Amino acid sequence: MDISIVIPLLNEGDSLPELMAWIDKVMQENKYSYEVIMIDDGSFDNSWEVIGELKQKYENLRGIRFRRNFGKSAALHTGFQAVKGDVVLTMDADLQDSPDEIPGFYKMIKEEGYDLVSGWKKKRYDPLFSKNIPSKFYNWTVRRMSGIKLHDFNCGIKAYRKRVVKSIEIYGDMHRFIPVMAKWAGFKKIGEKVVLHQERKYGTTKFGVERFIRGPLDLLSVMFISKYGKRPMHLFGTLGMLTFILGLIGAAIVGVHKIIAVSNNMRAPLVTQSPYFYLALTCMIIGSLLFLSGFLGELISRSATDRNRYLIEEEL
Repeated sequence: MDISIVIPLLNEGDSLPELMAWIDKVMQENKYSYEVIMIDDGSFDNSWEVIGELKQKYENLRGIRFRRNFGKSAALHTGFQAVKGDVVLTMDADLQDSPDEIPGFYKMIKEEGYDLVSGWKKKRYDPLFSKNIPSKFYNWTVRRMSGIKLHDFNCGIKAYRKRVVKSIEIYGDMHRFIPVMAKWAGFKKIGEKVVLHQERKYGTTKFGVERFIRGPLDLLSVMFISKYGKRPMHLFGTLGMLTFILGLIGAAIVGVHKIIAVSNNMRAPLVTQSPYFYLALTCMIIGSLLFLSGFLGELISRSATDRNRYLIEEEL
């Protein structure tokens, strides 16, 4: 099979018939063999009924329904586990992503050798202050932290080699950082394609102000897991040792100052009266706790069932 298209959706019943007809038209024109997997993420409108009706018309359509709303990451992960196509595309169900972009993405994966191609909505039809400006800042931050030169990490339309989606696990709100997770998994040829962004035709956006809080936290999680997920002692142990040594040096300075004063028959205040003593003691305690955290993290990591799961490229 040439292409699998994964479409997570929540209350998008009005747009699905038009979207499916558009996808089928593009596929027939380019003679692609394909499947469409629609993931109903706990919709409370008629989305699931519409999927059932479309299934009668399009044999290439598959539907998966969640018992409740679990989020876009869970929907994508479920879809990725089910795909069969050589090239996997994701797109939103609100018609803001154009299926006419599919041949271009497919060519970049199959002919130009990219592992992942992310869309770039260069011209956006979104509110300036609530979406455009925060999106630019977010993408700039992720570029700086990850080293991946993409303009739009969270664009809904992306294309992957099948082995990419089978090698990464998406959870929480990590769908925003799939390129970062793919790079960590060893897929380094990541490209970008300018795509047409259309105004929403049906329904309303499903993302609120909470994304401004979750986004930075998820980014820190991804960066930590990608660098130290298998070796937490390298981070916590290093920080713990540095903090403990800093406290030890501070305590030594306070002690030496006291000894010098006593040896020269000078009146010196009690060590416990010095604020530097308590700062040094605090550093030593925090350093010990950080080191202990790294040690416990290392024990948990080494006890994990997938501790030796590495991504083998090929085998003879």
